[in-house]
Amino acid sequence: MNVDLQRAIDRYLGVPLCALASLLERVLPRRTPPSLPRRIVVILLSEMGSLVLAQPMFALLRARYPEASLHVLLFGKNREVLDLMASVPPENVITIDDRSLGGLLRTLFAAIRTLRQLRPDAVLDCELFARISSLLAWLSGAPLRVGFHRHTQEGLYRGSFINRRVLYNPYRHLSLQFLTLARALVSKTHPLDKEQQDPGDFPLTAPLPGFTAGEVDAFQARIVDDYPRFSGRRLALLYPSGGILPIRAWPPANWRMVASGLLAEGYVVAIIGLPADKPLGRALSEAVAHPDCVDLTGYTRSVRELVALLGRAALLITNDGGPAQFSSLTGVPTVALFGPETPRLYGPLGEHASCLHLELPCSPCLTAYNHRNSPCDGDNQCLRRIAPERVLVEARAVVTRIRPGPIKDTP
Repeated sequence: MNVDLQRAIDRYLGVPLCALASLLERVLPRRTPPSLPRRIVVILLSEMGSLVLAQPMFALLRARYPEASLHVLLFGKNREVLDLMASVPPENVITIDDRSLGGLLRTLFAAIRTLRQLRPDAVLDCELFARISSLLAWLSGAPLRVGFHRHTQEGLYRGSFINRRVLYNPYRHLSLQFLTLARALVSKTHPLDKEQQDPGDFPLTAPLPGFTAGEVDAFQARIVDDYPRFSGRRLALLYPSGGILPIRAWPPANWRMVASGLLAEGYVVAIIGLPADKPLGRALSEAVAHPDCVDLTGYTRSVRELVALLGRAALLITNDGGPAQFSSLTGVPTVALFGPETPRLYGPLGEHASCLHLELPCSPCLTAYNHRNSPCDGDNQCLRRIAPERVLVEARAVVTRIRPGPIKDTP
């Protein structure tokens, strides 16, 4: 479904619904929370990459509440990422279809019914001031509802029914803020959670438990069969697309210069992306005009295959987006280009990645405060001013520093 339509629904329908829910919260009877939650629901609807950043939070919940059942509510298009990381049992996943308005409404009511039947003791709303997620937390009937709250800020109204209110901190990495949501279940401070913790205390598992026996090897064999020139060569992957937010894309001419530079250093270069990125991938490979530069947009048919491809690569250079976060699952040396958003919040977890970001006066312009609706006219100087030569220098440095082995199948 169109992002602007989602924003409009969340604003014009979400605000009055949040006000109504706040009024009802004052008069309806309330469940008494148990001393330890037995059923916990995590709401993380919209971002594939955020599911990776949330893994330390899932690990903390499992460590603190080993007897509790964990459940996740998310958009169906993101389920594959969750299943790959085996964050929760497959039967504990509740999905909503956001591909169309009709599908959204139909599956939304089904999800609410499932939540009511589950009777969760606690819900963690991980969305940044989205109203639909806060309403779902309230409609679940959970006595403990954790979520980001505006506190003394103006705007960002989400009602008053979130009863474990976490302060959103735009200067703190999102993985740390997710940890705060987990700790807010028992915190007594105001604002909630004045502990200090590093997401590195909960490292991501590798190889990923979601891969089946032989799956990675079969994919690697398919790549070599389809592209024999990859065999025995260093593979550099380039992700030039901005996805649903084109303002995050580095200029195509810069990608062409980087591809040419990598080819001169002996890499084979593959351009990756979704099927919708095929025109961009084809145009870039044709502009480079080298037999070792291949358009692989649309080649990976799933997130699982994309992660397997990342595990085969010697280097990834990417715009801010899903591949940057998925690189944390394999440790591939990565250079991530940030501009409209900041790596302080969204940088990939792990020491394998180097993030380039020019802190211009207007950057970052995609924030929780504007629901990621940038005022930029499209002239994204925060990215355009990152020179291709600078990216190549950073790529050499990160490859020298990080030398991971290839991702392998789970025994």
